[in-house]
Amino acid sequence: MPTALVTGANRGLGLELVRQLLGRGYEVHATYRTSKDGLEALTCSQLHEHQLDVRNEEAAKAMMASINAPLDVLINNAGVADGRWSSVEEIDMDVVREVLDINAVAPLLVTQCALPLLTKNGGKVAMITSLMGSIDDCHSGKSYAYRASKTALNMLATSMKNELRDQGVSVVLIHPGWVETDMGGPRAPLGVEESVAGILSRIEEQTLESSGRFVDYKGESLPW
Repeated sequence: MPTALVTGANRGLGLELVRQLLGRGYEVHATYRTSKDGLEALTCSQLHEHQLDVRNEEAAKAMMASINAPLDVLINNAGVADGRWSSVEEIDMDVVREVLDINAVAPLLVTQCALPLLTKNGGKVAMITSLMGSIDDCHSGKSYAYRASKTALNMLATSMKNELRDQGVSVVLIHPGWVETDMGGPRAPLGVEESVAGILSRIEEQTLESSGRFVDYKGESLPW
């Protein structure tokens, strides 16, 4: 039975990732920061829930030690939005630091802690990023911290791809689309089921040779 770890799994994309992975026969380790939310409704012997603030290195190491089994897939999904500031003057720098820490630094930290488990079977790391992290695509501006955090995540993942490939681990950066979640809002044109099905298809087709690619949930390459 393959094993997957999903961060930020208590709602939205993360919760649907857990549902569909369980449906595909995975043993799933799911993290949540404060509340289980939708995870409480999932009763399955293959589901293991972990309370984790992805910024906490010691807690992340302890969680990996408790898993103590080869990890086939790590999905770094946990993330937060920014303040949707309308001008540079309104930007709250404390929020900027928090967004960068959670969206960019924490996935690096979790991947670092998970690496001993990922290298056992030649695992895959999926970074849930965003087209908003594309510098080439930034025409409207705004969303300063969120955009910067996803650009930083893209660079961190690209920087690690060669090193991890040499250890048998493949990395993929996936834009889930504009999805109807708490973060995406009610006007989003894409449902979580369709987005997640695409995300999992991209992970399944991922190889060492394609490590470091930046694609959307449909598999289309995106500009950096």
